[in-house]
Amino acid sequence: MDRPLIRSRSVGPLKVLTYLVACPQTKEAAIIDPAGEEEELAAWVRAEGVQVRFILNTHGHPDHTLGNAELSRLLSAPVAVHEADDDFFATPEGRAVAEKELGLPPPAGADLRLKDGQVLEVGRLSIQVLHTPGHTPGSVCFLVGGNLFTGDTLFVGAVGRTDLGGASLEVLLKSIEERLLPLPEETVIWPGHDYGETPTSTLGREKEENPYITDFILDV
Repeated sequence: MDRPLIRSRSVGPLKVLTYLVACPQTKEAAIIDPAGEEEELAAWVRAEGVQVRFILNTHGHPDHTLGNAELSRLLSAPVAVHEADDDFFATPEGRAVAEKELGLPPPAGADLRLKDGQVLEVGRLSIQVLHTPGHTPGSVCFLVGGNLFTGDTLFVGAVGRTDLGGASLEVLLKSIEERLLPLPEETVIWPGHDYGETPTSTLGREKEENPYITDFILDV
């Protein structure tokens, strides 16, 4: 598998890190968590000279999905979200999370419902779906070679909120322990927000410095 081209920019009212992940050989790409500013994102894609095959969501919170519908129209690319979040955000509880707790409109339905372990081919890149519930029922991380796009599951030095509807700290910690910690320590972490000392990290560094891992998972 080729080494991906990775670009990021802070987008939307809650400063989500939106990622563009492209195959340098074929110029096919995926965009992860389009958080609004759709015209600017589309211009960004055009400037990079790539063709977006998928619009991927790490989870269904509207700050991460705000640009889905319009960007899908502009780029003619399907929106993909894990099936559990596609279901959850169609319920009254899920809509309340979006509208009352986050103050944003709930996401529209997905064009492609993702499953754990599913692999999406983008040029010569293979994007693996890791289901990591806890922040939301359908939170996922996307693994591309040695790069892990963690959304709000794992930040640099922290984890995502678990005080919103559909969230659970116990479930989130279990997801990190069982799905993320077995990955190689050199795996690069690309989080959904720039909340830490640095925009990115490695799994090895987080195992040494992230208190949610050192205190709640490893120190047992």
